[in-house]
Amino acid sequence: MSRAAVGLGGNVTIDELTFGWVGWTDLNRSPRVLDLSWGRMEVEGLGVGKDFKLYPGGGRLWDWSLSGTQHEPGIQCRDVDDLLNNGATVIVLSQGMEMMLQVPRTTIEYLEQRSIVVHVAPTREAVRIYNELAETTTVGGLFHSSC
Repeated sequence: MSRAAVGLGGNVTIDELTFGWVGWTDLNRSPRVLDLSWGRMEVEGLGVGKDFKLYPGGGRLWDWSLSGTQHEPGIQCRDVDDLLNNGATVIVLSQGMEMMLQVPRTTIEYLEQRSIVVHVAPTREAVRIYNELAETTTVGGLFHSSC
């Protein structure tokens, strides 16, 4: 397995093997997505990667293998736990650029049972919604930047 790292500017990197938590300077707000293209996202304070989990105070690369996530059946309840544990009260779930990533009803119900407002959209729209919400609320998001 590769030990490639994603550069975050300066000397900070996210190691693709450990997918460790990356600090953020403002614990009361979520980092904005600065740029999005196929298979690539740039996130404020975190750098460049393919898929991200973002939440109030920080974010990390989203490693699907940790929860068994695949395009089908899609985003798992375990995928959103980091967002909840870091104080997100609104969550944006991206379906991928071509809407190939599914969002099962069980995941939406899991969030609704916890009084979490959920937005589900293709990735470009999901980023727009997320960035808008990041200005005023404690938002979290899962973003898939390819299919």
